[in-house]
Amino acid sequence: MRAIQISEFGGPEVLKVIDIADPVAGENEILLKISAIGINYADTHQTENSYLSAQTLPLIPGVEIVGTNDGKRYLALAISGGYAELAAVNKGMAFPIPDGVSDEEALTLLVQGTTAWHLLKTMGHLRAGESVAIHAAAGGVGTLAIQLAKLWGAHVIAVTSSEEKSALALSLGADVVVDANVENLSDALKAANGGKRIDIILEMVGGNAFDESVKALAHFGRLITFGMASRTAPTPIHPGALMHGSKTIAGFWLNNCFGKPHLFNAVLDELFALILKGDLKPVIGGVYPLDQAADAHRAMLARGTVGKIVLKP
Repeated sequence: MRAIQISEFGGPEVLKVIDIADPVAGENEILLKISAIGINYADTHQTENSYLSAQTLPLIPGVEIVGTNDGKRYLALAISGGYAELAAVNKGMAFPIPDGVSDEEALTLLVQGTTAWHLLKTMGHLRAGESVAIHAAAGGVGTLAIQLAKLWGAHVIAVTSSEEKSALALSLGADVVVDANVENLSDALKAANGGKRIDIILEMVGGNAFDESVKALAHFGRLITFGMASRTAPTPIHPGALMHGSKTIAGFWLNNCFGKPHLFNAVLDELFALILKGDLKPVIGGVYPLDQAADAHRAMLARGTVGKIVLKP
């Protein structure tokens, strides 16, 4: 089969198309013929070995696939790597896709949809009427988080980096947008909330964006970090500084939900149902052939993408 494999860590240039032996399904596995592959920002960290878990070479990146087995479509987690034509996946991590949900729509849910859900519900404890600021709001997680937060009664502030992305965020239901490049981001966030501090902030940029977000956090506010796209670490926070204002700084990693049906399977079922009802409309920002995976990574790293980016083998 054809696959994207890396033999050295680095940027998009290390993503190479190769021919390798077809995988063989082991015990408790099924073999999927892949029809669509999801790209997540975490894949760019995998490629350069800056992810939360250490990577080993050679490596097929990606974990998020849609494929068929015995005529049935599945959304699946491919632990052995998803940038390929075939994958052997654990039966417990292969989820039937309901009729009425496209391959591309399904791909938005396995990582980014469940992440958005947990950021708001499990970590943010969102209550109707609260304010939510969403960094990278036009991205895969952000476009879904905007819709979920609005559905659950929040005042949504989208932080974006271009006019195009701002327009997209507003079309998805954001109440107001803030320019990510503004000089004083904390003041801009508060201004977007009528001069008040923010109850919940979803942060995945790091660096100055994190630092400024902490300044804008309300009493009993919750900031949840789930990435560091800028590759720049934020200023360390002394625990005592959180006591004034009773603030919470938390981290989230979806891997901690895998294998826990109440934290993963049930959430995925809820998200599928929301798509079928028309309450959740995934944004597909680009579709690339498998051999252009490096171009897809470059576009994502340059902040030139919106929504879900898909590879087609």
